[in-house]
Amino acid sequence: MLKKTITYTDYNDEERTEDFFFNLNESELAEMQLTTEGGFKEKLERIVHAKDQAAIIKAFKEVILAAYGEKSDDGRRFCKSKEISEGFAATPAYNILFMELATNEEKASAFINAIIPKVKG
Repeated sequence: MLKKTITYTDYNDEERTEDFFFNLNESELAEMQLTTEGGFKEKLERIVHAKDQAAIIKAFKEVILAAYGEKSDDGRRFCKSKEISEGFAATPAYNILFMELATNEEKASAFINAIIPKVKG
């Protein structure tokens, strides 16, 4: 799980600093892989290899919103839904994160590596 602290100016022109949480578990990755024609990983590799900027941006948005959730205070649940993702996408914090990842390969790679499950064993 990645906790990302983002400082942004909200729509009331007030500066805020908040923690946002991102995670993809093994079942979510399997679902993404199995429900994408040719596999999600392979899709990403094709997009990157083709240097298709529009498709790369679309894939980043998909991954960010799929990984975003709200962690329960007791740490037992990581809640995700379309409404939760859309709510995050409507914030200036999403814009800041998206632009950071879309314009910096190192940060994008670090983000992806931080949200995927660690291999155990």
